[in-house]
Amino acid sequence: MSDLDLTTVTQRIKAHKNALIHIIKPPICVERAEHYTESYQEHLAQPVVLRRAYALANHLNKKTIWIKHDELIVGNQASAPRAAPIFPEYTVGWVEKEIDVLGDRPGAGFEVTDHDKEVLHRVCPWWHGQTVLDRCYALFSDEHKSLLDTVMIKAEGNMNSGDAHLAVNFPFILEKGIDGIIDKIKERRSRINTTDFDDFHKDHFLKASEISMQAMSKYIERYAELACEMATKEERSWRKDELLQIAKNCDVIAHKPPQTFWQAIQLCYFVMLLLQIESNGHSVSFGRMDQYLSSWYEKDVEQDKTLSREAAIELLHSCWLKLLEVNKIRSGSHSKSSAGSPMYQNVTIGGQKLVDDVAVDAVNSLSYAILESCGRLKSTQPNLSVRYHAGMSDDFLDACVQVIRCGFGMPAFNNDEIVIPEFIKLGVEREDAYQYSAIGCIETAVPGKWGYRCTGMSFINFARVALATLEGGKDATSGVVYLPQEQALSKNNFKSFDEVKAQWDKQIRYYTRKSIEIEYVIDTILEENAHDIICSVLVDDCIERGKTLKAGGAKYDWVSGLQVGLANTTNSLEAVKKLIFDEHIIKQSDLAKALAENFEGSAGEQLRQRLLNNAPKYGNDNDEVDYLLAELYNYYIDELKNYRNPRYGRGPIGGTYYAGTSSISANVPFGAQTAATPDGRKAWTPLAEGASPSSGTDTLGPTAVFNSLGKLPTDKILGGVLLNQKLNPSTLDNPRDKLKLMMMLRTFFEVHKGWHVQYNVVSRDTLLAAKAHPDQYRDLVVRVAGYSAFFTALSPDTQDDIIARTEHVI
Repeated sequence: MSDLDLTTVTQRIKAHKNALIHIIKPPICVERAEHYTESYQEHLAQPVVLRRAYALANHLNKKTIWIKHDELIVGNQASAPRAAPIFPEYTVGWVEKEIDVLGDRPGAGFEVTDHDKEVLHRVCPWWHGQTVLDRCYALFSDEHKSLLDTVMIKAEGNMNSGDAHLAVNFPFILEKGIDGIIDKIKERRSRINTTDFDDFHKDHFLKASEISMQAMSKYIERYAELACEMATKEERSWRKDELLQIAKNCDVIAHKPPQTFWQAIQLCYFVMLLLQIESNGHSVSFGRMDQYLSSWYEKDVEQDKTLSREAAIELLHSCWLKLLEVNKIRSGSHSKSSAGSPMYQNVTIGGQKLVDDVAVDAVNSLSYAILESCGRLKSTQPNLSVRYHAGMSDDFLDACVQVIRCGFGMPAFNNDEIVIPEFIKLGVEREDAYQYSAIGCIETAVPGKWGYRCTGMSFINFARVALATLEGGKDATSGVVYLPQEQALSKNNFKSFDEVKAQWDKQIRYYTRKSIEIEYVIDTILEENAHDIICSVLVDDCIERGKTLKAGGAKYDWVSGLQVGLANTTNSLEAVKKLIFDEHIIKQSDLAKALAENFEGSAGEQLRQRLLNNAPKYGNDNDEVDYLLAELYNYYIDELKNYRNPRYGRGPIGGTYYAGTSSISANVPFGAQTAATPDGRKAWTPLAEGASPSSGTDTLGPTAVFNSLGKLPTDKILGGVLLNQKLNPSTLDNPRDKLKLMMMLRTFFEVHKGWHVQYNVVSRDTLLAAKAHPDQYRDLVVRVAGYSAFFTALSPDTQDDIIARTEHVI
């Protein structure tokens, strides 16, 4: 077995990382808001797509650029490391309301200077009535607004920033270079007939594309000039040489395809950076980096030996830290659903590829280098995913377990054995299906060919829907009745559990429809007002179709929302079934009273203990409760079949919806808005995360959890089936236990067709110590949901949720 070096990090990388993790409250950056506003005002007469191209060009020409920390990969999103830009075209309302309290937010605070406030108070009023959020609320019905206000459905993030949740076509820009792409755009424009209505509008997009790509080229040239200028003042000869090489790298990739591994990584990072600057979307991902960069790596490191393996790993480290510099500011409410300010910039390695139409293992030397580099750095970025398949070598799987043992929650695994065949069934061409990658958290898509939002459109609180099901359709939190029904526990008028399921069927279908209606409004407004041009240029077939991603430019387009509180829902309804209808231990009205009173008093607590201890819980390989969750979930999945997204019939293959469970950290704020539930959970406490069991209820070990997840309809939950597991570090101390974990993983993925799993390998004692003494644990990284975050950067509620998760041994 290969023994990875998981400790060596150069002094420059250590210093850079240390500087970043000790930025406790990063600044905001108002440059983009200022530059975009002045450009929008100057080009008001232009179509919106051109207005956005001119605004991007204006910003890239004027924004502050810098090269710090002796870095090898250059490019900055904002005026300072970790600074978060403001994007006024999406929303300004929450910015104006929260600007004076941004520094006080737990786990998501930002420093705001007097200058920042002056600029924002000057800029924001111009956007009133013009933002994406404003235009969405103008189209929402009163019912939609109420559902969003009470947070039965959550879609705030989709209106406050760009979509993202995709990987673009990195091989395209690596092979063509920027000038080659501009030439392709010009050629497509040469075939435009401006007397044709559709072509007339396509020309606007293509012209905007040309402007944007030329702006990108000039932006990269700015770094070449800066590096040259810095080299003239640099007294350290080794650093002077590096700066001159950085200048040469930027000069080359500003126009032509990269010639070296260093240049290839630099160009890929600039692409990631520009996608963030353009739209502020998160889950912008690299895709299968070990595949499309392997030729440069093999040439420089293994063939020509112009670059040592250690130097290549340092370049990767420099890139990873540049990802960590990218930041995003969210509203106070949105930040609670994205604890730790994650960016979810995913890198996927491993899996399979087709050679002469035969599937073979795709692991290569760069796969190992990327894996090892992440294990050494132990950072939150990139969000590293490994594609598992039955033919994966024991050596590579063992290497993955070595990195898991490092305790920073990576790599996560996705399963070729289910994703590839299900994508093919969905309509994805076989060759494309084998190229899929993880996007953001655990969701998957084909890089460079898939539209926005393969997941994360809107969130539905399943636990609150369950409570409405049990009480006449009334939301227990707000008291609002959205879909009235006659039956309620308080009326003692459910005659059987079948009637409970029938009401769940009606309620969940109602909320599903409303979520899609809300998403449709948001999708449409984003299409009309927030064109992402560079992103569209780098996705097939937007250039040829002359359409942005939101207008139907991508080859494929499926999306999903996210469903939160799955385990609470099934545990609650299973308790109702068993204790009320099967065993008659609890009366309907008594349960209704106990829930309304949050189990207060001795009688309430006694009833709660019965719910906790006398009803089976999901995650323990109990067929009754596990298959109940599958049944309840299938009502939602079946309802999705009735809907099409706004791109349907406009070009892409697909245009429909599927389910997804990657709830990020929304389980904590959603729980804080959810009354007591019949699983024994007290009001306002966290819900279960993803498709994982409720904390503390999976008592029979990790294998039982695997067996429970294997009963879910994973073939229909193509937005991802997220499983978090926590292991004590001592569990992987000896080779026998490592081998046991490897065997468990193979069984989970090959026998149970598990979609995904990821591990926190950190002890409860360490987490408690870090919470008590944060200054001593700034570099402690934990897995939150489908992403990792620095533990001390999380809010206390999210920290407590992670501490409470079941700690397994193998």
